[in-house]
Amino acid sequence: MALEKIDINTLNPQNTIVVATGNAHKLTEIQTILGSVLPEVRFVALGQLGDFEDPEENGETFRDNALIKAQAAVEATGLPAIADDSGLVVDSLGGAPGVYSARYAGEHGNDAANNEKLLHEMADVTDADRTARFMSVVALINADGFVFTGTGACEGVIGHEGRGEFGFGYDPLFLPVDTPGKTMAELTPEEKNAISHRFHALQDLASQLHEIADVFAHAGVPVQDTPVSADEDR
Repeated sequence: MALEKIDINTLNPQNTIVVATGNAHKLTEIQTILGSVLPEVRFVALGQLGDFEDPEENGETFRDNALIKAQAAVEATGLPAIADDSGLVVDSLGGAPGVYSARYAGEHGNDAANNEKLLHEMADVTDADRTARFMSVVALINADGFVFTGTGACEGVIGHEGRGEFGFGYDPLFLPVDTPGKTMAELTPEEKNAISHRFHALQDLASQLHEIADVFAHAGVPVQDTPVSADEDR
């Protein structure tokens, strides 16, 4: 799905949030969830506004990297921005690959190599010890520097072989507890989005509705009035 290009000068900075991605599916997912609580906000992908250099993701945690990407988008556009960082955490590997998930085998984005290395590292791990989870942190930063974050997880186990044609990354090896017997790559996009770590992180961020509303209050942006909880550290 191609994203249409947008002239940044046509955007209203008081009701626009830039999503630090060039991925149309990620933009839609974020807009669907956060748009329900910020109905007057327009979400646009950073890739729609031009070609921007990716920041160096040198954080030690998913939160660090989400903030790095969101801040870079704010600085590049002058607009509020949201970014996420996610990865696979395997208990028997001490939390690896973690923040290095996309480059676990050395080359960024080489899914086949990453999966092969993961299977090799877990060759002698018993079924009982193959527990893992996908983790995601979503960060929202406005032009004045206010920061909000949401955290989500999808629990599961690592299989012994890849299965499925959907998704990407480690999806063929990851069997979510919510869908017994199926890998993440065997789920339709709709099924995956309903249980994914990013979905839960966005739900967590959306639950902070009243605080996010305060950030946009100066712009007069209407916000849906629904009950929320506010237990997450900001």
